[in-house]
Amino acid sequence: MWSGKGASKGLLPGRDFLGPLFLIASTPPAAVVIWYLCCVLKGDHWELVAQFRAEGLGLLVRVWPAITWDAVRPVLAFMALELAFMRLIPGKRFEGPVTPMGNVPVYRANGVESYLATGLWWYLGAYYFKWFSPGIVYDEFGGMLSFMNAFSLLFCLFLYFKGLYFPSSSDSGSTGTNWLMDYYWGTELYPRILGWDVKTFTNCRFGLMGWAIILLSYCGKQYELYGTVSDSILVSTALQLVYIYKFFLWETGYWRSLDIMHDRAGYYICWGCLVWVPVTYTCHTLYMVEHPVVLGTPLAAGIFAAGLTMIYINYAADAERARVRATDGNTRVDFGQKAEIVRATYVTEKGEKKESVLLLNGWWGISRHFHYVPEILASFFWSVPALFNHAIPYFYTTFLTLLLTDRATRDDLRCSNKYGQYWAKYQKRVPYMIVPGIY
Repeated sequence: MWSGKGASKGLLPGRDFLGPLFLIASTPPAAVVIWYLCCVLKGDHWELVAQFRAEGLGLLVRVWPAITWDAVRPVLAFMALELAFMRLIPGKRFEGPVTPMGNVPVYRANGVESYLATGLWWYLGAYYFKWFSPGIVYDEFGGMLSFMNAFSLLFCLFLYFKGLYFPSSSDSGSTGTNWLMDYYWGTELYPRILGWDVKTFTNCRFGLMGWAIILLSYCGKQYELYGTVSDSILVSTALQLVYIYKFFLWETGYWRSLDIMHDRAGYYICWGCLVWVPVTYTCHTLYMVEHPVVLGTPLAAGIFAAGLTMIYINYAADAERARVRATDGNTRVDFGQKAEIVRATYVTEKGEKKESVLLLNGWWGISRHFHYVPEILASFFWSVPALFNHAIPYFYTTFLTLLLTDRATRDDLRCSNKYGQYWAKYQKRVPYMIVPGIY
């Protein structure tokens, strides 16, 4: 069993007991507060402040939405649908990177097909068979949120014990700190349940697929309320749907990312994708449902074009790096030059010597994590259709900026520990972490 001691050093958002305790205690109520502010108070944050002053934390007890069968049923149906698509829709076999303990995770690459099938299921269910109202997520979001909070906390507890006593691979065990950190960070790197990969389900198929369905439901709800769908929410939704499609087009690349290769399946990842993503990643569009803005064709087209450009650059950067790795550097980067690389050798925990390719030019010559810049800007462009009447639409962009800055810092530290002198050479050639000339 891999104890994981030292594996998370310098990489965790909080390494002691109090850090995980604070996050586990505060984030579920924060998700509910976002829903309450947007759906019940219609974005009136001053009213929220007044209620907190009058009631204190008792406000959370009063406003916490009840779990109803009407809210639970569509969530369970969606889970079952995505699990079925993971298993039944054909896809190429994809092998992930070798793990620290020498295991090779295997996936079925059917993300794009599942995304299109999910969209078709939504359209047929809402408009053809009329199994549910198009605005069902908006109507039942409070109850759904309460159910997913409860489900996720218990699911993470299950994963905690599974990783300790019934692991799917040798990449498992205690982090070597304390039991709360084990619950928060996870005790298993690649858990599987009855053949289903847990992180693919939570991160990709529930979190990201759910993001798309939630957006469609918000558009459906605005039509129910006003008899039309504003160009602002259309631009916002369209950009996000393209971004999510881009994600599934690149899903095999995501299986090689920090989230999958190094972050274990615990509260940090699993609760985040099952609860935080559906709330936070859609809060700007949630706000737009009852705050429609008419942009006009020129402004709407300009925002859409700018957002598409950012999404394309984000995809191109990821694709460029994947192409360089696949060809062992024998290719050209997107700027036309021959790829310049550093061959970085490292030693695994099992003592095996491996080699990686570090790209020095192209998009990756601008900064070491340049792909985060267009990702943050894309989130701005699908939030800005709400204009600047309220701060809520920009909560996600702010959160994403903090998240990706933290992720870049953690990844830089991990790479420095992994590659040593080779990473120092890379840093000398590409000195900026994210924003050229600034950071």
